[in-house]
Amino acid sequence: MEYNINTEQLREYAPVLKAGDRVVLSGTVYTSRDAAHKRIAELIEKNEPIPYDLKDAVIYYAGPTPAPENLAVGSCGPTTSGRMDVYAPDFLDRGLVAMVGKGERNQAVCDAIVRNKAVYLCAIGGAGALASKCITSCEVIAFEDLGCESVKRLTFDHFPLTVAIDCSGGNIFKRSK
Repeated sequence: MEYNINTEQLREYAPVLKAGDRVVLSGTVYTSRDAAHKRIAELIEKNEPIPYDLKDAVIYYAGPTPAPENLAVGSCGPTTSGRMDVYAPDFLDRGLVAMVGKGERNQAVCDAIVRNKAVYLCAIGGAGALASKCITSCEVIAFEDLGCESVKRLTFDHFPLTVAIDCSGGNIFKRSK
């Protein structure tokens, strides 16, 4: 199946989405990678405010390069999601609805996706320049000192993705051959 979904609708759509479905996503997405995840986790531990509300948020594991003229971002392909697995279950338990990246996730993340009725979406690796054409705005909102790995608020416009892990436990990486 193929779904055109706005990020604000993901919580509603998550129970319907199945591993292997195509999602064309539009709306607000936050970039966050290793260093930013570590800082956010430290803020949570200290009970301090974090850069954005995790409730119903979508995180894109990416570090956009500087924008060329006439584009919101430069290359903006996904990074390997497994590096964020140590943080993902807690973020999901705090309301995160979706993660966008590439590659497999560990069992703790898969369990947290199911427990929280969330979804893991995969973007095409190696196509960062093409992906940038589906991003209409980019604003650094935290940790500017991290450069391309700072937390940014992006606006996706018909960003093509595949449901990799659904909230029923379906997983494209675990399918039998």
